[in-house]
Amino acid sequence: KQWYQRRVAITAGRDVLAIDELFDAKPAIMRAFQAAKACGKGRADIGDDYIEKLEFKRFLLGLRMYFEYWVAFKRIDEDDDRRISFEEFSEAEEIMKKWITNFGDLQEEFDTIDENDGGMILFIEFCKWAIAKSLDLEDDDE
Repeated sequence: KQWYQRRVAITAGRDVLAIDELFDAKPAIMRAFQAAKACGKGRADIGDDYIEKLEFKRFLLGLRMYFEYWVAFKRIDEDDDRRISFEEFSEAEEIMKKWITNFGDLQEEFDTIDENDGGMILFIEFCKWAIAKSLDLEDDDE
């Protein structure tokens, strides 16, 4: 019986580790972590590299939100370079209008999101915009 339980645990661990989409979402995980850490005071003996008990709930709520933004970002980022060009942004206009009720002029929205004027939208810039616009995917389970 112990051998079987150990084998199931090993197999389950391999299955989880094989989920590429989970580990592809590192930017979403980092945003949730940083948001949770920004809200806590942080104990000196624990440091800024770990989530404390009081920050854990905020971290989980952040994960839910930032994963949704990551999914939206990935749907727009067609060439998978983790940046959104104006061309990709304009091609996704109709789908974004389903996610955001107050979607304005395409060029103005792009320029608003592109805070560093690099000509590309980065995930952190997209998140700030998504939060301000209350982005909500139409096909999530809410």
